[in-house]
Amino acid sequence: MLRQIKPKNARSKRALAKQEPLIVENPKTTLLLRGTSSSSLVNDLLTDLHSLKRPHSVKFTKKNDIHPFEDASSLEFFSQKNDASLLVFGNNSKKRPHTLTFIRCFSGKVLDMLELHVVQDTARTLQQFKGEKCKTGVKPLLSFSGAQFESPTLNAYTQAKNLFTDFFRGQETTTVDVEGLQLLISFFAGEDAEDGQKAQIQMRCWRIITKRSGQKVPRVEVEEMGPRIDFRVGRIREAEEGMWKESLKKAKGTEARVKKNVETDIVGDKIGRIHLGRQDLSELQTRKMKGLKRVRDTDGEEDVLELEDVISQDEDEDGGVEVKRQKVA
Repeated sequence: MLRQIKPKNARSKRALAKQEPLIVENPKTTLLLRGTSSSSLVNDLLTDLHSLKRPHSVKFTKKNDIHPFEDASSLEFFSQKNDASLLVFGNNSKKRPHTLTFIRCFSGKVLDMLELHVVQDTARTLQQFKGEKCKTGVKPLLSFSGAQFESPTLNAYTQAKNLFTDFFRGQETTTVDVEGLQLLISFFAGEDAEDGQKAQIQMRCWRIITKRSGQKVPRVEVEEMGPRIDFRVGRIREAEEGMWKESLKKAKGTEARVKKNVETDIVGDKIGRIHLGRQDLSELQTRKMKGLKRVRDTDGEEDVLELEDVISQDEDEDGGVEVKRQKVA
């Protein structure tokens, strides 16, 4: 565990304040590191993932003696030290060749992990594709095809969809420039084989090209830019129920306020419903006139109307108004 650091100056205090929880979190940083027996293919794929994630990624070049599923304390240390909640660990062994392990952390602890084995025969790195590459820091479009990703029960494919979405999501924005849509990342998972072998997850990266079409809407084409990776699903570690619920909590003030009693009909008009309490007409404010005021006699006699001046208006021959004052009993 990391020791509690007390800031000695204003600079270190600001650095510690950036690591505290925020109402609106900053983009998640990804840490890419390799094990003691990493292969050249795994190293190249880690470099390609680093280039797709820049500038929100950090890549370690030294070897690390880490076994994620046996002991994750080193990963938690690196996560807290580099303020990185997403990690990708690459390793190669005889039992598990060309392995990439995607790890997600919450509050400095490992939340869940997914182990994916790279199929060496079909793997192609970013440098093996000729042509122009997309710019750094673009927000990619994600596409998931296959019934495996839409399973109602939690499995390795639904966890992979959740991890990949969190991995490539980047910074949250309210507006997107059309010129910035330059990268499409698609994932496809077919059906399981008849011999019981699990379906592979195919990852493809495409560069979106817009060309003139002579109309207002441009003509859109896609060109594969790499990397091309086929994954075989390996070991998984699901998140604990309590930690998962804690990670899904949202801070107060970030949720959108729902307007009550406001609906939109089929035409698109907004309709509002107002609820009023029952009106008390006895307290209704009207024009006060002493001539209509009822006074009860002290002897219990009938009510009488007070003599008051009543003003009447008559219209004369010239169209004018004649005002008359008279006494009424």
